[in-house]
Amino acid sequence: MKLPQLYPLKFYPQLKEKVWGGQELSKQFGKHAEGTIGESWELSGVPGSVSQVSNGVFEGRPLTELITLYTDELLGKSVWQRFGNEFPLLFKFIDAREDLSVQLHPDDTVARERHNSFGKTEMWYILNAEEDARLIVGFNRPMDSTTYQQHLTDNTITEILNSEKVKKGDAFFIAPGTVHAIGAGVLLAEIQQTSDVTYRIYDWDRPGTDGNMRVLHNEEALDVIDYNAPNAKLDAPSKINQSVELCTSAYFSTHVLELTESIKRDLSAIDSFVVYMCTEGIAEVTTSETSEEIKKGDTLLIPASIDFVAIKTQGATLLEVYVPSTL
Repeated sequence: MKLPQLYPLKFYPQLKEKVWGGQELSKQFGKHAEGTIGESWELSGVPGSVSQVSNGVFEGRPLTELITLYTDELLGKSVWQRFGNEFPLLFKFIDAREDLSVQLHPDDTVARERHNSFGKTEMWYILNAEEDARLIVGFNRPMDSTTYQQHLTDNTITEILNSEKVKKGDAFFIAPGTVHAIGAGVLLAEIQQTSDVTYRIYDWDRPGTDGNMRVLHNEEALDVIDYNAPNAKLDAPSKINQSVELCTSAYFSTHVLELTESIKRDLSAIDSFVVYMCTEGIAEVTTSETSEEIKKGDTLLIPASIDFVAIKTQGATLLEVYVPSTL
């Protein structure tokens, strides 16, 4: 039986309650749920949290099923050869009403050995930040394991953390091993490897949503922490109506499109699916066969088999993300 032709895919968001979450995902994006919602998983292949299609003939079908049916047509040949039927990236919007835990993530090698998982390389794009909002990224002085462990023992870890003030439009690349935390009053988009492995090293001495103190992972973290100063903040020029590269790693390449008018995008040289996250405004993404509207807070997956899209808008900001075939 002939399969339906692939088209740009939208997915139902999966809203995750967090002790540090708030109401901004509901207020700004219309993603409504009870409780303090910290994360909206926009596009996920994580077992137990696989995204389901919300538009077109595939409505209600899980992402994993479409990958099994379409393989490289959906993912791209190089992506499918590298990752098989596993979707390699996870896309989120995050609302931090309070500080997140101070944490870090293992790389592929450690995550595979300990958790049978991908590691977690990630990046952040700031959508909104209250006055004096900040991120924690790395340490505020030269650091080594001995000094770090002494502060851990003395419960003075907050004294050695590097704090960065942030504003709308800032972007950060968080490599595995980097100690980090999202601060209160920050709303951001997160792009990361498909992994839910986190080593929490400090949680502000607060209980979780169940009233119990959340588990810390200080022993696991010791040989994973990168004590070198991270080069995390991304510096990209602001250019209107062009695709501007924010960062490219082995796992994802992310560009920002600040649009005041309609543009066309030739995706034929990209051997990967392309994901658009709309962070501001509204746009219509059209192919030769279909058209899909995306507004602030929406995420759209363009299958690898689609080579050209037109983005029609009078004002929108989009993140454009794909898996690079080579670096």
